[in-house]
Amino acid sequence: MSGRVTRFEQSATQGPTTVDRIHADEFDDALADVLEGPAVGAPLPFEGVSLPQDVTRNPTPRELRNARIGVTPVGPAVADLGSVVVRSGAEGAEQISLYPDTHVAVLAASDIQPTIADAITEIGARVASGLTSAVLATGPSGTGDMGSVVYGAHGPSSVHVIVLEDR
Repeated sequence: MSGRVTRFEQSATQGPTTVDRIHADEFDDALADVLEGPAVGAPLPFEGVSLPQDVTRNPTPRELRNARIGVTPVGPAVADLGSVVVRSGAEGAEQISLYPDTHVAVLAASDIQPTIADAITEIGARVASGLTSAVLATGPSGTGDMGSVVYGAHGPSSVHVIVLEDR
């Protein structure tokens, strides 16, 4: 699995995405390092990890518009592409990942799949268990329509992935 995490990190950081590899007991400090301004978040389903009190859960549309940081769980991920899957659902992870300037994606190392084919197989299994919608994201959105590439035209301008490694 360590090879998958390394490959994911290499692929993701080829663009303007940053990746931290940590253990669950280091999560609070790692998140504090990237939190600034108003933050919104979706529940994190990882053992030993939770959102701090100053991160708004179940944000209103106004709170989403005003948020600088959005924290969501993601997975599976694709090592070869540095992509993550943001699942849609009642908890609002998709909106929370798109509206704020920075998306902080929290990913279990065990959810990193080697290839897109492997990730599609995993997504298929989740669809069979009730998943109805998801977005495959590879870093912040970018456009070069006006010359040089501009990030954040259709989503966050920066993405920070926190990979939770097993001990």
